[in-house]
Amino acid sequence: MENVTLTIDGREVTVPKGSTVLEAAQKAGIFIPTLCHDPELSSPGACRICVVEIAGMRNLPASCVTEATSGMVVYTDSSAVIEARKTILELLLANHPEDCLTCAKNGECRLQDYAYYYGVWAGNFAGERHVYPVETDNPFIVRDMNKCIMCGKCIRMCAEVQGNNIVDFAYRGFNTKVAPAMDTSLGRSDCVFCGNCVAVCPVGALTEKAMLGKGRRWEMKKVRTTCPYCGTGCTFDLNVKDGKVVGVTSTDGEVNGRALCVKGRFGYGFIHHPDRLKKPLIRKDGKLVEASWSEAIKLVAEKLGAVKEKHGPDAVAVLSSARCTNEENYLMNKLARAVIGTNNIDHCARL
Repeated sequence: MENVTLTIDGREVTVPKGSTVLEAAQKAGIFIPTLCHDPELSSPGACRICVVEIAGMRNLPASCVTEATSGMVVYTDSSAVIEARKTILELLLANHPEDCLTCAKNGECRLQDYAYYYGVWAGNFAGERHVYPVETDNPFIVRDMNKCIMCGKCIRMCAEVQGNNIVDFAYRGFNTKVAPAMDTSLGRSDCVFCGNCVAVCPVGALTEKAMLGKGRRWEMKKVRTTCPYCGTGCTFDLNVKDGKVVGVTSTDGEVNGRALCVKGRFGYGFIHHPDRLKKPLIRKDGKLVEASWSEAIKLVAEKLGAVKEKHGPDAVAVLSSARCTNEENYLMNKLARAVIGTNNIDHCARL
């Protein structure tokens, strides 16, 4: 593959031809802020926070959509670049609620991080502000369009990854907003509530409803695990506080990236549900009572053996589970066919 070599902040960087200036800087470990850019999505170059100065160019181009070329000389922290980024942040904050103390994304908000990094304060631009009602009419997502920075990530995630095209830009000018068809709420739209839009939102416009009030982001320990709902093998982070799972957030999974289905992202309530069985139950004197695993397994083996002896192996049927691993389902298959001697085995995901 053909490579190109450019200079970024005095350092020579070699990248494959076709790479953007942003990708070249990231390869070299050079910081460039981004809001609308996402490696899994198309790049619109909309937010302009990633602007850089390139020798010979009259304007400050967006690094996420500018192709790196051989001999290019790039400055990521010149006075002109810093001034442009500060102005962009000031314009965003001019129409943004100043409720960081109570915002669910506090500590995990890119706008907050960049405002702190560049020392930007709200109030430099005065004018009309949006006052949208906070949308809470669906069971999974809280949608606060007052905090939306119009990066378009949720639109592209819904269209390019999920393939549903539920939301898009509506209206024009100052009144532009992200909305479903006919500017209805998510709860009244065809949204499947996968929550992938929440995963890419860089601010507090989209948040997980069930996680509100359960703890600050920095108080939560992230435990990476594999979703148990089906055999796809999606990876995500369990957000744990005080030994209890309080939410699920996306991670960079090898199988799924950051995409999850509604069950994987929001269907974790069974973990601490009071009706969840934590020990085996066996029936004694007509009542189910707790037992040890060895006692329960022994009883099951005796009952299966008795049925097989009296009625033959085909009197037994085995139903496996999608929540088991492939290896566990293989062992269940061997138990049915080789031990019990029946081909009567099926799987809950096929029924």
